Amino acid sequence: MELSDIEKLYLHRQSCRAFSDREVDEAVIKEICRVALLAPSACNAQPWQLITVMGGKLPEFVKAVQPMGMNKFASDAKALIVVSEDRSGGVMKVGPAVRENPYIRNDLGILTAHLIVAAEAAGLGTCILGARDENRLRELLGFDSGMHIPHVVAVGYPKEGYEIRKKVRKPLNETFFLLK
Repeated sequence: MELSDIEKLYLHRQSCRAFSDREVDEAVIKEICRVALLAPSACNAQPWQLITVMGGKLPEFVKAVQPMGMNKFASDAKALIVVSEDRSGGVMKVGPAVRENPYIRNDLGILTAHLIVAAEAAGLGTCILGARDENRLRELLGFDSGMHIPHVVAVGYPKEGYEIRKKVRKPLNETFFLLK
């Protein structure tokens, strides 16, 4: 694989806020999750769970990611993938010095990035939903109040004609520095 192949993927990938009616096969969702779970993690603890919500359960979960009328487009998504902590892993058992470090947050962010890139490679659109009712999500999932759900990703095929905008980024000389 060439670096230019990854660049093409990154240039094409954007947050999708218009999903088509086309259903997403469970096998495709399972495959993008399998690929995303190859993400690195501190001490290889893999402190995560990916919970996909589809079908009849989806409408109740969609309500939980639409607080104050936000994320209306999520109603058209064909799946929500909930990224949650798994506190049974090795890092969680090591002790407070490691447990209270941001490793888990970093790991969950890396996993989510892998997830959205894997979905893009499979032709799916995604949007990480910042607004959500985490308490309601925990309730729907049967999680205790201490369980953290850092990301929820809406997934579906982009609506026909959904515009891929040109990426606008700061110049490299403002964001990249090399120290020797």
